[in-house]
Amino acid sequence: MQSLRSRVRAVAHRRCTVLIEGETGTGKELVARHIHAGSRRRGGPFVPVDCSTLPQTLFESQMFGHMKGAFTGAQQSTLGFIRSAEGGTLFLDEIGELPLAAQAKLLRCLQERVVVPVGSSKPVSVDVRLIAATHRDLRAMVKRGEFRQDLYYRIDVVKIPTPPLRERIEDIPALMEHFIIELAELYGERVKRVGTGVIQAVARYGWPGNVRELSNAVEHAYILSMQDQIVLADLPGAVTKAAQEEPQTSPGIEVQGLTTLAQVEAELIAKALRVSGGNQSKASELIGIERHRLHRKIVLYGLEDMTHPPKH
Repeated sequence: MQSLRSRVRAVAHRRCTVLIEGETGTGKELVARHIHAGSRRRGGPFVPVDCSTLPQTLFESQMFGHMKGAFTGAQQSTLGFIRSAEGGTLFLDEIGELPLAAQAKLLRCLQERVVVPVGSSKPVSVDVRLIAATHRDLRAMVKRGEFRQDLYYRIDVVKIPTPPLRERIEDIPALMEHFIIELAELYGERVKRVGTGVIQAVARYGWPGNVRELSNAVEHAYILSMQDQIVLADLPGAVTKAAQEEPQTSPGIEVQGLTTLAQVEAELIAKALRVSGGNQSKASELIGIERHRLHRKIVLYGLEDMTHPPKH
């Protein structure tokens, strides 16, 4: 993740085309939005386009726009996605889903930096930055003749991979904390604690849907929880089933005789609270994190009774 952040910062203030690769649910659009937000184009629009949902018959109209009367039903002129991103960023998500005919039309637009609206013969200059994303292996698709080689090299300028959640399980506690706080704010409720064994259960699951699936699982558990804490029974069935299976020897996942990072963090915070006599300000100084972040983790790990005065 540190490498990912470094790449995002490096490309944000440049004009280069970026290709974001990663499995579904790893946050490719979020990365694209961060690049746009850190660029000189942040004052312009960010226009996301899901290429997997573009009908081939309407591709030109939706991407390049059309003139009034260009076809039956065209009662007014439209800009299209590309011209709508003028001065900003065009994000083409799942670009590997575009059919070859659409790829050829997109390539010409990228090469000449102009679009020709449907029903017009006059090219219109465009100034947009392109960020593309895919969960597919475009290089392999090129070899199979499923993706144009010239378009591939046009978009493959700077490549940013987004790692799957199973390769960064140490981030799970922080992600769960973030989602729980968001849900508490959404529903105007007190932040719920995470019960014993929940983090360990979540760490054993493979998360094929990555961060998106984790977010959904936390919301599922939060809504079904009838207490002030989330317990194992509140988690989706697939996650609780994984918790009952024998632990697999995988990076970042608890195995026999080892301790998860969440357990280490909870023990460290508990020790700091004991040493500081329950004073959260002193405890935050001891372990080197901001007081408000320490408080969230105290709630997350159910350590409120160790604070002074105890919080109930």
